[in-house]
Amino acid sequence: MGAAALYFLFGKKNCGASNERRRESLKNIATTNGECRPSNSDGDIIIVGAGVAGSALAYTLAKDGRRVHVIERDLTEPDRIVGELLQPGGYLKLTELGLEDCVDDIDAQRVYGYALFKDGKDTRLSYPLEKFHSDVSGRSFHNGRFIQRMRQKAATLPNVRLVQGTVTSLLEKNGTIKGVQYKNKSGQETTAYAPLTIVCDGCFSNLRRTLCNPKVDVPSCFVGLVLENCDLPYANHGHVILADPSPILFYPISSTEIRCLVDVPGQKVPSISNGEMANYLKNVVAPQIPPQLYDSFIAAIDKGNIRTMPNRSMPADPYPTPGALLMGDAFNMRHPLTGGGMTVALSDIVVLRDLLKPLRDLNDAPTLCKYLEAFYTLRKPVASTINTLAGALYKVFCASPDQARKEMRQACFDYLSLGGIFSNGPVSLLSGLNPRPLSLVFHFFAVAVYGVGRLLIPFPSPKRVWIGVRLISGASAIIFPIIKAEGVRQMFFPKTIAAYYRSPPVVR
Repeated sequence: MGAAALYFLFGKKNCGASNERRRESLKNIATTNGECRPSNSDGDIIIVGAGVAGSALAYTLAKDGRRVHVIERDLTEPDRIVGELLQPGGYLKLTELGLEDCVDDIDAQRVYGYALFKDGKDTRLSYPLEKFHSDVSGRSFHNGRFIQRMRQKAATLPNVRLVQGTVTSLLEKNGTIKGVQYKNKSGQETTAYAPLTIVCDGCFSNLRRTLCNPKVDVPSCFVGLVLENCDLPYANHGHVILADPSPILFYPISSTEIRCLVDVPGQKVPSISNGEMANYLKNVVAPQIPPQLYDSFIAAIDKGNIRTMPNRSMPADPYPTPGALLMGDAFNMRHPLTGGGMTVALSDIVVLRDLLKPLRDLNDAPTLCKYLEAFYTLRKPVASTINTLAGALYKVFCASPDQARKEMRQACFDYLSLGGIFSNGPVSLLSGLNPRPLSLVFHFFAVAVYGVGRLLIPFPSPKRVWIGVRLISGASAIIFPIIKAEGVRQMFFPKTIAAYYRSPPVVR
């Protein structure tokens, strides 16, 4: 009933506007059939970017016999402070794509769940892995090492051409993307052509504006440190500290290193160069972390290798365009608190692989474009569940002076501490093992109702009743806008969308 109410409240209006934008976009697209591949075609598919999404996609499509041309701005090993935790659901997708060996030989650490800390109390939340093979768990690692392994794996296939270059623009003719223009490693302007161009150039994409509605929100920034030669309170677990003003994360990235990410709300952070950041970390953050990590945390600050990274969120709102497709962080982002980005990207690749597999010819761009609209629908339940959970959890976990928000935060901690279905359900969603939208809505409002129950038992008072009403209202104000941005109909009722049933073009 709740899902139906969401649809009637937000779905029709939202979907009507979305469909109107797509119709306007398609008005400018040539609808005549014809060859999309020029005589100097560089392959079947061009992939812009060789990060996690681009590398995995190149290997997957090449394994299916496609000729893939990958263009990456910088082929040296990346050095990032995010993209270091792969949830178990993401590892299952990695295995399905035949890339599970990419976490070998990079000192990756197994992760079996989370530990949650608040006001001196803690609880352990284990992944529900009982039904899976013993090799299935989360993995944490240096992001750059993982990406290099993926690139090496893709490059082993003879039909993958991996080159270093900076794509400056998409080549368009009569509304159809024909390929890309890029500067090669020596700085020369070069063009590449293919029937399908897939843009995977990450969160800083300069190509997404022509392919989607880029509503990017930056709710906070991560401040990254590496703690050396210390032990986490719970081995092989991610640690989340519900600190003031916002969460702090710890997780292993090698056998001797622990990544610490301090969330700082807003787009401005204290200056690193003049020492403001070090003072903030020592005086505000350090007193709130577990005692076992305190000395190593201070030592990491004194070492001085402090880095920052804006946390971006962007719902997927594509403009269907013949000859082109968006994927990865160029297309869809969520707050990295829950580590769901790589799981969404790998899940999307599985969906796209299965859609493209029966197609022998990619040259009929308008027909292919209409067919690939099914991709945007089929990916929604998984991607939207992980996206919504990340956004909602971040808002719940942040400290607030509002009493109702405080109660919601405490209720979330206590609800997860109950164990059984109360922890297994949310952790299944978080891990990508059971990404079901209705399950997410159920558990989110179960936390809110649990919080109201805590307020009203044993003796309700007018003040407590009022706080309970505001708690429910606040919970609705957190999750409904996120669901609306993701698309109610696509998230809860994908089978009502025509593209869901679209079959491959008949090849004769």
